[in-house]
Amino acid sequence: MSRYTALVRRLGAQRWFAALGRRLTPLDRRLHRLTGGRWSVIGRHGLPSLLITTTGRTTGLPRTQPLLYATDAGGYIVAGSNWGQPHHPAWTANLLADPSARVTVGSRDLDVRAVLVTGPERDRLWQLMRSIWPGYGAYADRAEGREIRVFRLTPEE
Repeated sequence: MSRYTALVRRLGAQRWFAALGRRLTPLDRRLHRLTGGRWSVIGRHGLPSLLITTTGRTTGLPRTQPLLYATDAGGYIVAGSNWGQPHHPAWTANLLADPSARVTVGSRDLDVRAVLVTGPERDRLWQLMRSIWPGYGAYADRAEGREIRVFRLTPEE
């Protein structure tokens, strides 16, 4: 891991970093698309990131969000941290309403099926996510008792 990636991972737990991240998400989404995931608003950080496109549960419109991910058993694992805010991010509610989604990983587009992970499997995958982004621990502490949703995204064949 580069020094820059290590620095970004340490800063990720800071409140100011989370507040900035929320505000820069629209720009991050555009940069991800334009560069095939190689760049984000914080530069070339070397962290695994994807774009997930869900169907809005009330509008029916596509909604795209950049997310960090881990891999496990041929699928992608994502966490709905919402930067530690007390409410779940909209994309997680969209997946609960319609588990079909599309992810862009680098320049690859894949249709996926989302499953909300619970119990001991959720705990295991939560630790996997925290190993990629230690800031998730701080986000969980700030989420005011909300358990952060963890999803497994399995590519459809």
